[in-house]
Amino acid sequence: MHKIDIPENIVARSRRQRGREHVIERIDPARTAHVIVDLQKGFMGAPFDVPVAREIVPNVNLICAALRHAGGINVFLRYTCDPTEPQPWTVWFETYLGAEISTVHRDAFARGAEPWQLWPALDVQPNDLIIDKTRFSAFVPGTCRLLDELQARRIDTLIVTGTITNICCESTARDAMQRNYPVVFIADGNATVTDAEHNATLGNMISTFADVMTTPEIVALIEAGARHGAA
Repeated sequence: MHKIDIPENIVARSRRQRGREHVIERIDPARTAHVIVDLQKGFMGAPFDVPVAREIVPNVNLICAALRHAGGINVFLRYTCDPTEPQPWTVWFETYLGAEISTVHRDAFARGAEPWQLWPALDVQPNDLIIDKTRFSAFVPGTCRLLDELQARRIDTLIVTGTITNICCESTARDAMQRNYPVVFIADGNATVTDAEHNATLGNMISTFADVMTTPEIVALIEAGARHGAA
């Protein structure tokens, strides 16, 4: 698991800016979505192994179970390379990646490929959503149907877990906040290659884009929200 170390000056600045410890103090579970980003075989093993991604699965599953029980929705995202999409991501595959690694990406995350599949230890249930995306962020118009699904269910709050912390998870959380979704970014439910990269994103999140909580904190908030709704 990542060693979490957010610089105190960033935490203090966040408190001053928000006027309180947490920007999200209460949630309605029925209007909350847990967005699980790219926990696929290709990132949990070959060809792009992120070892900590395997370690966070129990925490991700705990959040899934708590929110499902409270009436919320779990959304499993899959990073997908789709050669038939109407707006191909040429700058990534042809400019930012070398030819060899570009081919590995395209092959590994082609729809139906083994590395493209969700990690088998995830707690995925029939009522959960599984949604493909072809960009790092799930909110790029025309590349993912996540926004449509959230709006159809009147979701107003997001919880973000998954991998890679500083790429797809951060990109999705940033864009969600700018689309008026309060975001809870889970410190021990996201994973990347190094602690430094992970903590840099946590600093970005807490300073501007999201509330940062641990798994026990978000589970307690979900359970409190369920009790409040039932009262």
